[in-house]
Amino acid sequence: MTKVWFDMDGTIADLYAVDGWLEMLRAHNAKPYEKAQPMLNMSALARQLNAIQRKGIQICIISWMSKESNDLYDMQVERAKRAWLAQHLPSVEWDEIKIVPYGTPKYRVCGNGILFDDEERNRNDWNKFAGMAFEPCHIKEVLSLLNH
Repeated sequence: MTKVWFDMDGTIADLYAVDGWLEMLRAHNAKPYEKAQPMLNMSALARQLNAIQRKGIQICIISWMSKESNDLYDMQVERAKRAWLAQHLPSVEWDEIKIVPYGTPKYRVCGNGILFDDEERNRNDWNKFAGMAFEPCHIKEVLSLLNH
């Protein structure tokens, strides 16, 4: 079964546009994950995701926790990311959501499939070991191809 994986920060959630995001993360404040604006039209994305899911393709999230990490903060970050998904993509029922420690090689925890990720290193590793990886600017195009 085909799986399509989405990174969050910098891919579908504009974390890096939140004013003071880095200082807040360094202070173990999860607000930037809550306040990030969507990077895409979420209604259109939800329609595409639901359409490919009806065709038997699984839709999944793979996202890192903050580089500034401790157990309590990791729980807050995961809660914030799940809340963000519920707020911005409420009609989407994700097949899997994996929020993993910062720097974890994503291909090692996800298996094969398609990945959308803003980080070049993640895409390069994925292309070598797990399938096909694309920059976020190709989400709409690739999902359209999967829906036909």
